[in-house]
Amino acid sequence: MAFFTYIVASRRNGTLYTGSTDDLLQRVAQHRNKTFAGFTARYDVHMLVWFEGHDTREGAFRRERQIKKWNRSWKLRLIEEQNPDWRDLFDPVRLGGLKDAKDWVPAFAGMSGGQETHDDQ
Repeated sequence: MAFFTYIVASRRNGTLYTGSTDDLLQRVAQHRNKTFAGFTARYDVHMLVWFEGHDTREGAFRRERQIKKWNRSWKLRLIEEQNPDWRDLFDPVRLGGLKDAKDWVPAFAGMSGGQETHDDQ
């Protein structure tokens, strides 16, 4: 299982929130949908702008605590080193190597619906 430390933002150079989770996509979706009342919902902090993976929950949590102690300029530098355009990374992470959801093809596409042919017997 993977664990993550992440930063979400309201916009480029906007309000930042640092967190850690074992399900990055679900947690960012919660921020985007304002599932929980709180800081990120109040300040519309919803763009995934930075993340890194960890082998353990403790490692991700330790990194979260470290970053939360940093001054703002260090956090901005961390984001801009990996994401200089401040792109929302949610869709690229969610879609993997696909450029857009329209590129996705179900695993069963093109199959005959399970009907046996003469060659299958």
